[in-house]
Amino acid sequence: MITVFLDADACPVKDEAYKVAARYGLKTYVVSNAFMQIPQSPLIERVIVDAGPDIADDWIAERAQAGDVVVTNDIPLAERVLANGAAAIAPNGKVFTRDSIGSAIAGRALMEQLRSTGEITGGPKPFDRNDRSRFLQAMDEAIGKELRRRR
Repeated sequence: MITVFLDADACPVKDEAYKVAARYGLKTYVVSNAFMQIPQSPLIERVIVDAGPDIADDWIAERAQAGDVVVTNDIPLAERVLANGAAAIAPNGKVFTRDSIGSAIAGRALMEQLRSTGEITGGPKPFDRNDRSRFLQAMDEAIGKELRRRR
């Protein structure tokens, strides 16, 4: 069975992920370090982990396996779940792949270096409805691809 994991603390597409997962009847874990409301459904489970760096990431990475879908903006977490064979999708619809994750890691390191020297990097563009639409399409495609692979 495909499982969906949401790195939920700052995830702007939780509702969209719930809808796609429900359409396919998939178990969804909403992982955060603080309480948050989730829909009443036997398929959706809230997981509250201790506060601290990477604790939610560790919980997800230890459980995500081949065929699962992880929704995260965290590039190191995406790298870890890709190594497990899971799909990793950012809330803006960017699909992380084994071919693209190296450049994403390098870009993240470069931005950290620039920030540490005081360079103004401008930050990410505001999240918009096009990002939401791309996310819905990417999640649907990732699940469909896995379902076809399993036939």
